[in-house]
This record gives sequence, structure tokens and C-alpha cells, in this order.
Amino acid sequence: MRYFVFTLMAVGAFAQTPAQNGKKLFAANGCYQCHGREAQGSATGPRLGPRPMALAALTAYVRQPKGQMPPYTSKVLSDRDLADIYAFLQSLPEPPAAKSVPLLKD
Repeated sequence: MRYFVFTLMAVGAFAQTPAQNGKKLFAANGCYQCHGREAQGSATGPRLGPRPMALAALTAYVRQPKGQMPPYTSKVLSDRDLADIYAFLQSLPEPPAAKSVPLLKD
């Protein structure tokens, strides 16, 4: 019985939140290559966070994108994985106001 309780505690200690898993999936599936490590966008992909489009719209676009983005079918990226990526995008903090960044001041 002690071993069983310890095992459950150990598994719980390593459990990830959906946002943490989503961040790993965002990197593992190459999303960062176009959208930036923090989904801030780049010349090749738009900003996705911190206020992403609705999950249904994101899922529809990822499955059948328009433009240069490759499609990610449910065989490649499950709906659960997409929901975790969405949780990561929602967890991103708002960027600081430009006037609060010393290097951007006159």
C-alpha cells in the first residue's frame, strides 16, 4: 500500500498543466519556427498570443490553413494537443507598454 501511495504522489509531482504541455507541443511541432518561441509573431507567422482567437477558429485554421502554413491533421496533432497549445497561448502575459521600456524612451 505504501508503494502505491508513493507512486501516485510521484506521478502527481510530475504532472503538467495543459499550458505547460502546450508550450512543449508548440516547440515540438515547430510552431515556434514561424510564430516565435512565445507566439509573439515574426516575419513568417502572425502573433498568436496572449489573446488568441477562439479555440474553434484556431482548430479550423490549423486543420485547413490558408497560405503557407502546413496543415496539421488530427493524426499529427490531436484535438487535445491543440487545446493544450491554446492553453499555452492563453497563459502568455501581455507585453509591457512601449513607454515602460527604457530602451524605447526618447
